[in-house]
Amino acid sequence: MNTSVAETMEGETVTWMKKMAVKKTAVICGSLIIQEGGKHYNRLLWVNQNGDINHYDKKHLFSYAGEHKHFTPGSSRIIIEYNGWRFLLTICYDLRFPVFMRNQQDYDAIVLVANWPNTRAHHWKTLVSARAIENQAYVIACNRVGVDANELTYQGDSCVIKPNGTIMQSIEKESGIIVKTISLGEVNEYRKKFAFGEDADEFKIS
Repeated sequence: MNTSVAETMEGETVTWMKKMAVKKTAVICGSLIIQEGGKHYNRLLWVNQNGDINHYDKKHLFSYAGEHKHFTPGSSRIIIEYNGWRFLLTICYDLRFPVFMRNQQDYDAIVLVANWPNTRAHHWKTLVSARAIENQAYVIACNRVGVDANELTYQGDSCVIKPNGTIMQSIEKESGIIVKTISLGEVNEYRKKFAFGEDADEFKIS
């Protein structure tokens, strides 16, 4: 884990994201290493079109690769309300923890950014679909492509998935742009038709 590339919340990347969000009048999301208060965080930024920022710090650190030795975990999950939608913010390894991502009727879509290597591409494809199906929510998942400094290869498989698990579009082995229209009415109608949430076990997610 190379924390030498860490930035502050006033750094180059955050400044660029704010500038582009305002310029494009759009929300821009992305993750980077943030140094704050003498600690390092794997942080997902949600930058509104007015330049305001919300963020989520990755809660599940990837101990298999030693991430827990370099980063401080986030303390809770974050849901952003925007234009009538509720978005759950997640990062990479969070995908393996369905309890953390469990929909308590408090979100409509999952935003997921990841560095998920192609050696576990089957896991990625299976889990992003599973999270959509079990939570009856859209999944908007962005994964990297190319080769990193550790010679790990990433094939992308970025995708948008409907609440029923249908893949609207995916991109494999190349960078690109997915443009899709998602429907809050479709989410609500699907949950009304298949009201599985009414039979769910009760528990509290911190």
